[in-house]
Amino acid sequence: MFSTEQRGSLYNDDFRLFFKNAEGSYISPLHDIPLKPEGSEPNVFNMVIEVPRWTNAKMEINLKDKLNPIKQDVKKGKLRFVANCFPHKGYIWNYGAIPQTWEDPDHIDGDTQCKGDGDPVDVCEVGSKIHKRGSVIKVKLLGAVALIDEGETDWKVLAIDVEDPLAAEIDDITGLEAKMPGLLAATVEWFKIYKVPDGKPENQFAFDGKAKDATFAVSIVQSLHGQWKAMMEREAEHDSINRLCLSKLADGEGSEIVHGHPDSGAAHGIPESVDKWYYTANM
Repeated sequence: MFSTEQRGSLYNDDFRLFFKNAEGSYISPLHDIPLKPEGSEPNVFNMVIEVPRWTNAKMEINLKDKLNPIKQDVKKGKLRFVANCFPHKGYIWNYGAIPQTWEDPDHIDGDTQCKGDGDPVDVCEVGSKIHKRGSVIKVKLLGAVALIDEGETDWKVLAIDVEDPLAAEIDDITGLEAKMPGLLAATVEWFKIYKVPDGKPENQFAFDGKAKDATFAVSIVQSLHGQWKAMMEREAEHDSINRLCLSKLADGEGSEIVHGHPDSGAAHGIPESVDKWYYTANM
């Protein structure tokens, strides 16, 4: 149904991954991919894979670029790679976002008492398959963890690919713990320490780091969908969001945007430092 087109080179600052719909038209993965698959159950949503499991490159839907392609995050002029905080290798799940959601940085969350982080809601997909970057999959929500990242609300939704062999047996946090013991604790630990190697303090959580259930997770996603809709309906652009989407593209404009980026090239090498283990208890 959806496909991608690479421009630039992987692990380089010109890398972009653009999205197309079934008709071959360029689209925004944030604005044009529906929140939910048509006719799906209340707890099933679409997910855009930004980071395949076990990889380190911090890839994300770029909110400021036209058509919101996936690109590698840059901080202080350097491409970002998450550190390997022993015993975790890179991202420990397929990581991505639910389209048509947004954590409004001007909205104070009633549960966390912190403003949103200005991004679509993050998803940790826990199934057995490693999904390709740019894949759009159907996931069943299992729960949510309320990360407080540098004073901002950053919900992390736990979900499983509906086609995973265990999907029919896991409906909530309790089922996740029964079928994948230790994964929930590892998830909380990962988010707690993953910035420590960068010299930052451990992240904090609302609800004492306890995961909320599937019903709560669905309510959070629906709320953030409402915040996205409100943002899209504003007369003025929000500073952090490019709202260009299929319905607003002039004839040929999508192709002009995409082909204005460098042609696809060979991947650049990953710095050797990315393979380093960090033992955060000693930092």
